[in-house]
Amino acid sequence: MGVSDLAYGIYERRLAKSLDPARLPRHVGAIVDGNRRWAKRGGAKYETGYRAGADKIIEFSQWCDDLGVEIVTLWLLSTDNLQRPAEEVASILAAVETLMQQIADERRWPLAVIGNLDMLPPESAARMKQLAESTHDIEQMRVNICVGYGGRQELTDAMRSLLLDQASKGRTLEDVAQTLEVDQIAEHLYTRGQPDPDLVIRTSGEQRLSGFLLWQSVHSEFYFSDALWPSFRHVDFLRAMRSYAARERRFGA
Repeated sequence: MGVSDLAYGIYERRLAKSLDPARLPRHVGAIVDGNRRWAKRGGAKYETGYRAGADKIIEFSQWCDDLGVEIVTLWLLSTDNLQRPAEEVASILAAVETLMQQIADERRWPLAVIGNLDMLPPESAARMKQLAESTHDIEQMRVNICVGYGGRQELTDAMRSLLLDQASKGRTLEDVAQTLEVDQIAEHLYTRGQPDPDLVIRTSGEQRLSGFLLWQSVHSEFYFSDALWPSFRHVDFLRAMRSYAARERRFGA
């Protein structure tokens, strides 16, 4: 081990010890950006980047679990990504399915698939549903996998679900409009029943949410890292936790 590695290890341990468990987030969201750029910089094909990104998700989830985080929500495939060449979309889906299979086989965490699965190839959607269902009896930190996800699509689906639900009860549009409350919409989101994310992390240097958890993140804290997702290190994660713990949350005030 070199001097720099030793110094890094000491710094990492001090950073971990400095965190106050009472001030850490319960729900962490992550926009796992930069897989393709990481592969390109290394002269590799994009498939390599997606596989490396999937491996990092296992690491990241374990880091969260170690700190007592209760829910992790990871955005792996957006509705916009589905417009990419079919071969690339297939590579992303294959990496997601392999990731979910690994988590399910190791019985690590309960999985949930978040997104409009009707937008995915039927075989992939069915496989992901089956893998998620196979983990529902696990009582550990929940891991939400966002595929075919877009914030606007989620709100559209939520309103459609709400209106169909109200129509089934014999209510008219006028009735619904007059009595509609915020909580009613929240009950039809993909994440219904779960607390909103306390912290949202985005890698790759981009400083925007791109519609991730558009409704749920209204009071979230944000942390942007320059690291491309496969290069996101444990120390980068700890810095994000330290940044969150040091903030005074105002919840819109």
